[in-house]
Amino acid sequence: MKLNHEIIEKNTGLLLILIVVSLSFATLVEIVPLIFSKDVNQPLPNMKPWTALQLEGRDIYIREGCHVCHTQMIRPLRAEVERYGPYSRAAESAWDHPFLWGSKRTGPDLARVGKRYSDDWQREHLINPQSLVPESVMPPFPWLEKRTVNGQKVQEKMRLFRDRFGLPYSDEQIEAAPDEVQGKTELDAVVAYLQQLGTAMEGQR
Repeated sequence: MKLNHEIIEKNTGLLLILIVVSLSFATLVEIVPLIFSKDVNQPLPNMKPWTALQLEGRDIYIREGCHVCHTQMIRPLRAEVERYGPYSRAAESAWDHPFLWGSKRTGPDLARVGKRYSDDWQREHLINPQSLVPESVMPPFPWLEKRTVNGQKVQEKMRLFRDRFGLPYSDEQIEAAPDEVQGKTELDAVVAYLQQLGTAMEGQR
């Protein structure tokens, strides 16, 4: 046994191969069970799919790079839970494609921001952040108020999320989607998206 151990230590190539094999096996042991875990790939019982306006708002949120400075992942650490609320569950993001977890926080985590502030507060904060939070480094997004939502592809997106990712959209919801976003501004859409973040966790432990 001692001889074998010395052979491995002295043979750099063999040592690297064994390290890679060990790490690969450990990774599989950690990840494979999660693939089949309902706690990870099944949505929370009271989750509702995004409305057409919320779905458009999510796309605008991603387009404007909001997810670059704001995570939607509260880690199970005391400081984070006390500041932001209950830690994030994988099931909350079962329908997210792409998911918006991360570790970059130029601004606060938004996983529980839904209903924490009024619609008017959110609107003002997006147009002029410093008017509400003087020390904020967030840039203003005044153009969101001037642009109307382009709902030409909203039905196509809803069908994609239903057929590929399992969101329970009904034919009636998809049919009514263009009317729901008609005349709405991009600011309306982003606020609608923000106001639902974390609300699926209400009543959950």
